[in-house]
Amino acid sequence: MIQRLLLMIPTLFGVAALVFFLLRVAPGDIVELKYAGSGTFAPKEALERERKQLGLDKPLARQFIAWIAGAARFDFGNSMWTGQPITREIAIRLELSLQLAVMATLVAMVLAIPLGTLAALRQDTWVDYLVRIFSIGGLAVPSFWLGIVIILAFLILFQWMPPLTFTSFWTDPRANLAQLLWPALAVGYRYSAMATRMTRSAVLEVLREDYVRTARAKGLWERAVVVKHALRNALLPIVTVIGLEFAFLIGGLVVTEQVFNLNGIGMLFVESIAHRDYTMTQALVLLVAFAFIFMNFLIDLLYAWLDPRIRYR
Repeated sequence: MIQRLLLMIPTLFGVAALVFFLLRVAPGDIVELKYAGSGTFAPKEALERERKQLGLDKPLARQFIAWIAGAARFDFGNSMWTGQPITREIAIRLELSLQLAVMATLVAMVLAIPLGTLAALRQDTWVDYLVRIFSIGGLAVPSFWLGIVIILAFLILFQWMPPLTFTSFWTDPRANLAQLLWPALAVGYRYSAMATRMTRSAVLEVLREDYVRTARAKGLWERAVVVKHALRNALLPIVTVIGLEFAFLIGGLVVTEQVFNLNGIGMLFVESIAHRDYTMTQALVLLVAFAFIFMNFLIDLLYAWLDPRIRYR
């Protein structure tokens, strides 16, 4: 485990180097964007002075070393666009995105694992066909479109709109859930569709194994055969899909956040790229990369717990 954790360091360093130099190659200048947004004419001297203040006048190598040294201390500096500390800008939005990702994952697991298992046990029956329609619908319907339909339905039928201001769960659980429950259901439904199909395929494959037939031949209850023998051995690919999708949800819900007026990590990502805010974009890419790497680490640990035959050397 310690070795795997230490391997995260060179991976994150590679991600940091890649995003740092790609951002510098991309067209656009944050200094010119700032003055263009204000609508005022700026002489060349003012532009150079602003670049010097932001540290953009230094050689790229020096900028990279300074940024990496700060990132190693978890000090990502200030946003080039707002001037606020990056850790603070991310922290006030991370709670929302993290809670939405957790809620959507719970919705997906509650829907996907029972439905996928049921479809596998009732293969080629009307139950299986209904589950397939449910899962294909989730893959075909974008979560942001489903979110718009949910908002319109509540607005027309009940004259109700979700709260526009985010309230922490620890401050007011009712207001918090009123705002995040519906986006979690919209995202979780699409998320569950892929997991449902994966569960069905994995359980079907395991049900054909010899040890499942042996368990049934010994007279074990069907529930014990399915839960203890079939489902546990089928969970490895399901855990992979659910874990990687959870990491994606941390920063990948840009359109859904816009539909439900949620100021999360996804919205911050879009704004930082649009404003050419190098330091903010670099920190956000590192955050998402760390989420994927850490989730991979947890998935590997779950592999060994679910299947004791797996050992890492």
